Amino acid sequence: MAATILVAEYGLTVARACRVVRFSRAAYYRDPRSAMERDTAVIAALERVVERHPRSGFWKCFGRIRRQGHGWNHKRVHRVYCALRLNLPRRTKRRLPGRLRQSLEAPRQLNHIWAIDFMADALYGGRKIRTLNVIDEGNREALAIDVALSIPSVRVIRVLEELVAVHGRPAAVRVDNGPELISEAFLTWCGEQRIEIRHIQPGKPDQNAFIERFNRSYRHEVLDAYVFDSIEGVRSVTEEWLEDYNSERPHDSLGRVPPRTFLPRLEQPLESSYQLST
Repeated sequence: MAATILVAEYGLTVARACRVVRFSRAAYYRDPRSAMERDTAVIAALERVVERHPRSGFWKCFGRIRRQGHGWNHKRVHRVYCALRLNLPRRTKRRLPGRLRQSLEAPRQLNHIWAIDFMADALYGGRKIRTLNVIDEGNREALAIDVALSIPSVRVIRVLEELVAVHGRPAAVRVDNGPELISEAFLTWCGEQRIEIRHIQPGKPDQNAFIERFNRSYRHEVLDAYVFDSIEGVRSVTEEWLEDYNSERPHDSLGRVPPRTFLPRLEQPLESSYQLST
C-alpha cells in the first residue's frame, strides 16, 4: 500500500504517511484481508438460505438470515448478494394494447377440457429440446410432460392416446395455433375421437391461462433451476416434480390443496411409455 512505501522508502512516520495518503492508522496496522475472506460468513449464510429457497428474493433471504440471529445490516448483505449474482430481475408492468377480454371457463369436473401447450429449452451442450404439457382444467392436474428433441403431430397424438387409455376421453382440448395442433393428422384424430378442438385466438395466450401458469411454474422450478446435459436427466427430474406438483404442492386457486386432493380421480395415473420414449 502507498503508506507502507512512504514509511519504508522515505522514512516518514506512520502518522504522517497516513495523513499524506489519507489512510486510517487503524487500517495501516490491520492485517490485510480480501473482501471474500471478510464476507465468508455472509456468503455461507446466503448460500444456505438460497439452497433451501431458490426462488426467494433479497428481502426474504435477508429476513431469514436475521431470524437466524445474524446482525449484519442489509447493505452489507445486499452487496454480497449482488456479488454472488443472486439478484433476480424485477417484475415490471407491461402496457398492453386494448382488447376484448375472453372469458376462461373453469369446469368443476374432470375430463371436460384438457389444455395442451409446448415449451422449448436447451441442454447444456446447446441442443434444443421441446416439451409437450397437458393438464386437466378441472383440477389443474398435470397429466403429462413429454420431453423430446422433436415433437411432431404424430407424437402428440400418441401421447394423447396413452392419456385417453389411462384417464378416459376429454370432451374438448384447448390449444393454440401451432403447426402440430392445426395439422391434418391432429384434426382428423380429434374428429374420430369426438373431441372438440378449442383453438385460442392468435396472439392471445391469456385464453389458455391455466396451462400458461403451469408452464411458468415448470420453467422456474425445473428447466431454469437445473443444468441438464441429457434428455434422460430432464425426464427424471420432471417425473419427480410432477408427482410433487399433483399430490403435495398446495395450489392457491384450489383452496391451498393439491390437484388430486381438490378433485381426485378414481384411479391414479399409470406410468406410460411416453415418459420413457425417445
